[in-house]
Amino acid sequence: MDLSKAKAVVTGGASGLGLATAERIIAAGGHVVLMDVNDEQGVAKADALGERATFVRTDVSDEANVKASMQTAKDAMGGITLAVNCAGIATAGRTLGREGTWPTETFNRVIQINLIGTYNVTKEAAAVMQLNEPNDEGERGVVISTASVAAFEGQIGQAAYSASKGGVVGMMLPLAREFAQFGIRVNTIAPGIFMTPMMAGMPQDVQESLGRQIPFPPRLGRPEEYADTAAFIYGNPVVNGETIRIDGAIRMQPK
Repeated sequence: MDLSKAKAVVTGGASGLGLATAERIIAAGGHVVLMDVNDEQGVAKADALGERATFVRTDVSDEANVKASMQTAKDAMGGITLAVNCAGIATAGRTLGREGTWPTETFNRVIQINLIGTYNVTKEAAAVMQLNEPNDEGERGVVISTASVAAFEGQIGQAAYSASKGGVVGMMLPLAREFAQFGIRVNTIAPGIFMTPMMAGMPQDVQESLGRQIPFPPRLGRPEEYADTAAFIYGNPVVNGETIRIDGAIRMQPK
């Protein structure tokens, strides 16, 4: 798939990994629809990206909203060839805390946004992609989801987050196998410790301390490095049903 001809939807596209991916696609010559719940930032970033970018407010946990947003994106770009799932939350808490047990309602919210939201976007994007004309390789589209190293080495307090990201990894292969008949590839990126907006709000010494935990390079990952990985996946037709860790060889400790 040619990134210069991409018609992409990127959730969580108003900041962080999603925005970096959108910037990469626009720089290559493609079109992007940013999907996010942050209206003000979404509009501003789409305007900054130029005429090939649009913002559509989207709550990924709302199935009807996702379906409507995907149709809006299809109409705006004349189709969809790439969907990148970056929307998510990292709410954490000990299951047996000082204030009592962690509320199941909070656990459910993490699952609803991170896992169900990824599924909502994946299925609705694929429903549009299956209508595309295939390229020479028979491809019609690509879905890239964002997991985390927490899917494999969740830390104390990350039960909900790890479960949600483990679910993203777990549903990837069945979806890749199902969508193969339509020429749609499904892959997952599992970032380590990256410089996201949440991380940027932490003190500099904390950022540096976290960076030193990474074997090499001993620093936080950069959003553009996530975007590089997404671009590689999109352009390589044999990368399918795969989870790619981009973590500098870190393996997370219990806490």
